[in-house]
Parts: sequence; structure tokens; C-alpha cells
Amino acid sequence: MTSAYRKLPAVDTLVQLLEQRFQEDSMPRHLLVNAARQSIDTARKAVTRGEEAPSTEELADVAFNQARVLGRPSLRPVINGTGVIIQTNLGRAPLSHAAIQAMEAVGTGYSNLEYDLEMGARGSRTTHVTALLCHLTGAEAALIVNNNAAAIYLTLITLAAGREVVVSRGQAVEIGGGFRIPDVLRQSGATLVEVGTTNRTYVRDYAAALSLQTALLMRIHTSNFRLMGFVHETPLHELSILGQAHAIPVLDDLGSGTLLSTQPYGLAPEPTVQESVQAGADLITFSGDKLLGGPQAGLIVGQQTLITQLRQHPLARAVRVDKTTLAGLEATLLAYLNNRAPDDIPVWRMIAAAPDQLQKRTERLVALLGSEHATVVESTSAIGGGSLPGETLPSFAIALTSQRPDKMAHRLRLSNPPVIGRIVEDRLLFDVRTILNEQEEAFIEIVRQAVLA
Repeated sequence: MTSAYRKLPAVDTLVQLLEQRFQEDSMPRHLLVNAARQSIDTARKAVTRGEEAPSTEELADVAFNQARVLGRPSLRPVINGTGVIIQTNLGRAPLSHAAIQAMEAVGTGYSNLEYDLEMGARGSRTTHVTALLCHLTGAEAALIVNNNAAAIYLTLITLAAGREVVVSRGQAVEIGGGFRIPDVLRQSGATLVEVGTTNRTYVRDYAAALSLQTALLMRIHTSNFRLMGFVHETPLHELSILGQAHAIPVLDDLGSGTLLSTQPYGLAPEPTVQESVQAGADLITFSGDKLLGGPQAGLIVGQQTLITQLRQHPLARAVRVDKTTLAGLEATLLAYLNNRAPDDIPVWRMIAAAPDQLQKRTERLVALLGSEHATVVESTSAIGGGSLPGETLPSFAIALTSQRPDKMAHRLRLSNPPVIGRIVEDRLLFDVRTILNEQEEAFIEIVRQAVLA
């Protein structure tokens, strides 16, 4: 056993080998020392278990990979060939060029984040974007927080702590990341009162549950699943009439939330924020980084008196957004104001892409690949991000044939930038709908190398 330990190199010896390997890419010496020590410590533990000591070259390989991974960013751009437009695992909505430019402009210098230029005195970050959001939705007031989960939680803890919130049994759902509405209600201090049945809930069910303890009537849009068949959901305007009659606010959680109608693009109708405002909802919550197509944010619009209460709650400071988010969100909303969303916002540009255009683009990319292993196939794209469940768009994809498509997929995931596809019937597919135009050159080069390897 002692002789096996002696086979392990000294840290300095391993560091010298690493320095030779990193000649072209400068790497801080302390990272190399740390990687060398970790690899040697791991080898010692293996020897203790009775395993054979690795060679110095093998240890250098391990330490080299450790140092290289530690020395480069972990969060990196990827090429999304999955066909899922709002891919949660891949960062949801890609931002428009205008949003990126706006975020860079305020992020690289000072800004009037909390400074009133007219008065020359301290201002409030809550005033940015809100007027624009109110104009687009028709709401009286608005508040921006860091995501929709925070928007819901802030609303519940402000308006319903210690009281009851009435929700349809079919809407007491769990969304992504194990975020369960009943759990959120409990954490906020509110009590959940379920009414109706899983598949059918009427306004009379809500009315029967009202009491002096009722703080809110809540509708939750089931954006990540759909009930079919013998179902009935209480229309929002009926719920609003009931709330107004009893002076109880109605909270409408739209989840993803959209400012554009989805039907012109061949998709099922998704309730818009404007429709919820018109139907009489007192507060509406939705996301900024899904169908809206902006940075991560939780948007709350509704009655001025209620928004003021939310803004004054101590938790509002904990969930507020930073200057770059506000800048990116404002640029995104300006695209809607100027009727440029389908052209400027990547999510909507992808949704609007016509199948014949996608087919021509796929054929062009396959020709550029110049490989017999690459062909054009029909495909379907999904919206993703908990939006429009079951809805797909006809599309086209590049299909790569390989004896081991899983190995090729793994190789492409480790490329720079990583290329992500999906395996269907032993072929690796890349749906061109979600491959950004500016990534085409990198995509062709990386896939060509993978096919030739």
C-alpha cells in the first residue's frame, strides 16, 4: 500500500505539467494548484480502497479538465434545436436586440433608477415601466417583482394573511419546480378554501363559500395542463361580478400571460392580460420571461388601491427587480406599443414563422452541412414554458443518422457553444424554428465536425 502511495506525483510536479498544457490559454497558478491537489487527494482515497494508483499522465488529465471547467463560465449560451420555444431548462425567452441594448446601456454606467430628473431629488424605481404597462393592459396601476411566484406570494401575504382565499378545486395546481398553490397559500398565512369539483366549478360554488373571513376570490389559469370533456370553468366576468357584489377582490393568476392573441398563429386561445382587465379582475399576475418575451419578472396589474398596498408591504423590497431587468422589460414593452412584437421579439418571431419558410431554411442548412447523414424531416414545435399545453406548430428539422445518436448528442452538448437537440426514432433532430439566425454559422460548423468525427 505504501509503495502505491509513492507512485503519486508531488503537487508541484503535476502543476508543471498543467502549466505546459495551458501555455496558450493563461490560467492562474492558484487554480492549477487547487486542481492538482484535488486530483491527488482523489487518487489517495482510491488507493486506500485498494485500487491501483493512476499514472501521472492520468492525474494530469483529470486536473486539466477540473481547471478548465473551473476557469470558464458555467452559464453559457447554447443553440436550442429542441423545437421548444420557451425552453425553461435553456433560459426561457431569448431577449430582443432592443432589450439587450437597453440592459447594457443602464448596466455599464449610472442611471436614473431612483432619481427624479425633473425634481432633482430621490425618486422611485417602481415608477419605471408601470405607465407603459398600464397603457398596454388598460389597468389602473402596476408593480414589477422578480418573478410570477413572488407576485402571487406578495399579493397573498399582503391581502389575505390570516384570512381565506377561495379557489376552484380544479385550479389548486402545481406548476414547475414543485411550486404548489396550496403550499404557497399556507406559507403566506392564508387559508385555502376549495370549491366545486376537479372538472366542474360554478359561480354558485364560490358564492356558497363566502364568509366574513374571505379575503380573495382567486382564479388560476391552468397554463401547463388542460382538462377535456365534461368540464366547466367559471367565467372570470361572473367571478368579478360576485366579488364586486361582496366587496371581495378577485385575483387572476395568468401564469405565462400574453399581450397578443395566439389564435392568428394557429394556436388555441390563450387569455390575454387585457381581457382579464376588461373582465373585471382586480389584480392580475403574470410572467415577463415567457409569452411576453422579456427578462425574468413578475408583473402585477390592477386597481390602484390594491397595488399601493402591495408596494407598501415590507416584502416588496425583498422581491424588487434591478435596473437591467427594468430596462429590458421596458424595451420589450415598447415593441408591443409600436406594434413590432411579432418582428422584434424572438418568441413571437418563432411562433409566427411559416412552415414553408422553415422548410426552405432547413433545406439550406442541410445543403451547407453537405453530409449524406443529414436530411430534412417534418417536425412539430411546442410553445413550452407552461404555456398552451398540447399545442404544437408544424415545423421542419435537420435529422442526423448515426449508429449511436445518444453519443452524438452528448458530443454536441459538450461543444462550444453547446448544441441541444432531441432524439426521435434513433435520429438526432434539430428543429430550425428555435435555432436563432445569428447562430446558424456556429451550428453548421459544430455539427459538421461532429458528423465527420
